[in-house]
Amino acid sequence: MNYMLPVSYAWGNFSVLAVGIWAIVQRDSLDAITMFLAGLLLTVLTDIIHISIFYPSHDFISDAKRFSIGMAIFSLLLKPLSCYLVYRMYRERGGEYTFNIGVASAGQDRSSYEPIDQPDVSAQWPSPSKAAQPPY
Repeated sequence: MNYMLPVSYAWGNFSVLAVGIWAIVQRDSLDAITMFLAGLLLTVLTDIIHISIFYPSHDFISDAKRFSIGMAIFSLLLKPLSCYLVYRMYRERGGEYTFNIGVASAGQDRSSYEPIDQPDVSAQWPSPSKAAQPPY
């Protein structure tokens, strides 16, 4: 058969669909919904590339090819809405959008930090030289 879009288009979209089913079935998994959202965002980019490269340049297109490319464009137009809805599901499951590359955390307050590699005796334990008072 002479397909309009390559097989990589179908494999990419069907694999994201499989991850989406996994994300819906496992309601407590934050990783599944994160992978689904990342896959959706990635397929938006790859769908644009596939459609722009493989769109026919000549005037005559069969009806099946015209329908095929129309459904691919319709799917591409619906993906931002799908990404928004999946992001809402991500937030409902307790996910936070934090992009941290390590630079912003350098100035955090570390007053409650206690190093464990130093032999300092913490003030919370009584000194061994003091005798314990009887409770009565």
